Amino acid sequence: MTTEPTVAFVHGAFADSSSWSSTLRSLDRAGLPLIAVPNQLRGLAADADYVRSVLSSIDGPVVLVGHSYGGAVIGEAARGTDNVVALVFVAAYILDEGESIGDVLDPARFPGGLLGPATTIERPNGVDTDLYIATEHFADVFAADLPEEQVRLMAFEQRPLSTSALTGVAGERPAWHDLPSWALVAEQDNAIPPAGQRWMAERAGAILGTVASSHAVMVSQPAAVTETILEAVRSVSAPSRATTSAR
Repeated sequence: MTTEPTVAFVHGAFADSSSWSSTLRSLDRAGLPLIAVPNQLRGLAADADYVRSVLSSIDGPVVLVGHSYGGAVIGEAARGTDNVVALVFVAAYILDEGESIGDVLDPARFPGGLLGPATTIERPNGVDTDLYIATEHFADVFAADLPEEQVRLMAFEQRPLSTSALTGVAGERPAWHDLPSWALVAEQDNAIPPAGQRWMAERAGAILGTVASSHAVMVSQPAAVTETILEAVRSVSAPSRATTSAR
């Protein structure tokens, strides 16, 4: 007898939960319980606390999926939880203790990222500022492999990231140290350099997959995202699986 895990999705910056629509549709047809958590994008500690509060309301095991900045969030949110059994990182940041998304990847070592002052704008939010990708740069940075009309709509609809989230640091022993992890690297990503994604995934001991995709991999290549998640689900749903020891 097995209990199918709930798959919980955490989007990243400049997106929202609707970005997971194709994968949600496929997994719903497969009969899996699902939830798409609205990432607040206000700061790493606060965002992780919110996701953790949602996780605490779910009965049974959870496979937790994060895209981009959402990867940093799930690494924090799952730490110390009783029900998260696997992590899936999709074109994501995978932080270790003391790292932030603003400093984890040295641009001299991992060049090629286009996300920065030349492609973003800031607007006041009453606490610090909100960071947006400028509409004219959204395709190049985030979604170069999608149709122009779709990309423009995504740019108009993007949810901003509070600039304080750039410097929020991961706490002691993020959850990937103790949970089986999968990572899908987007090989045509101009937001997080693919070599940096690969380095973080390998450091985390994640089961690694790659796909020819922009940063918006869950929109442009949803089948690859779906299959990566299903691999994780099948692994943790196996009746004979042993308890994963800490790495």
